[in-house]
Amino acid sequence: MDLRRLTQNTGCRLLRGDALTEITSVCCDSRCAGPGALFVCLPGRHADGHDFAAQAVAAGAAAVLCTHDVPGLPAGCAVLLAGDPRRAMAALAARLYGEPARAMTMIGVTGTKGKTTTTYLFKSIIESGEYGRVLGTKGIVPWARPKQYYDCKPWRGKWETAGGGCMINQSVHTLDLLYFLGGPVKSLRASVSQLLDYGIEVEDTVAAQLTYADGGKGLFMATNANYKNESVQIGVQLEKADFAIIENVLYRVAQDGSREELCEDARLPGTKFYYGASHAKLIGKFYKALEDGTDDYIHVRDAEMSIRLIDAVQEAGRTGGSVAL
Repeated sequence: MDLRRLTQNTGCRLLRGDALTEITSVCCDSRCAGPGALFVCLPGRHADGHDFAAQAVAAGAAAVLCTHDVPGLPAGCAVLLAGDPRRAMAALAARLYGEPARAMTMIGVTGTKGKTTTTYLFKSIIESGEYGRVLGTKGIVPWARPKQYYDCKPWRGKWETAGGGCMINQSVHTLDLLYFLGGPVKSLRASVSQLLDYGIEVEDTVAAQLTYADGGKGLFMATNANYKNESVQIGVQLEKADFAIIENVLYRVAQDGSREELCEDARLPGTKFYYGASHAKLIGKFYKALEDGTDDYIHVRDAEMSIRLIDAVQEAGRTGGSVAL
């Protein structure tokens, strides 16, 4: 496909070279470049793709996509400019290879990042039966997102591109944990709303009451309208004791409110401390499964209930009634 057709409506601008240059592949690794390739210069944390443009052209690349002009490239090499080369690369590759996503059934896998040391210990305590069955659960996500969060990336506020608001993007892990700790959910009621005057389509606040199959109750609350980002709070009442995860620490809570610390998760440094440190743990576990050839990773079947819960909350919010699962 020639550059003129390939780059149409992608935000790429031809700086120099022939618009009819034929492109047969798109790559961002100069070692993969060959005749007919379009090499995309991606800036990275440790290296900048612009420094490898000449190497890619020497290997046969017919064109280079950059954020700025790269001096020293051969006169016959076409040079394209784009403000966001990663986004442009995705659009160009999709077009070159015939928009394969349009012919695919797309499945989103929501693997919770919340299953950490504290939650697995919590789960083992529940399953031991020492404290009786689960009577109730609570999951609260008190986060904050400024208007700029949506303005700088408008896709975040749109149903078509984000798929939802504070549930699927901020609190799905907490909702998943209420299922993980409390057991199968029979039905739920919910309120889905927008407290912030941001002009977005998706929800910024959700409250739901869960009814578990064994009769227990659960409360799920999530918002992006808090005054600051605070750690997720998880609570479970068993017949003989209460337990809570607060600030990434698992406690056994006495009747007088005093707390006994049982376990603490690793903490994430920096401004996103409230996320918890389990993203790296989960990703590392996935790569280890690939290396070892095992299936010890999040499967579609593991994510199914999380997606069903999100859909049920949205439906309950629209209808104002109870939704069975």
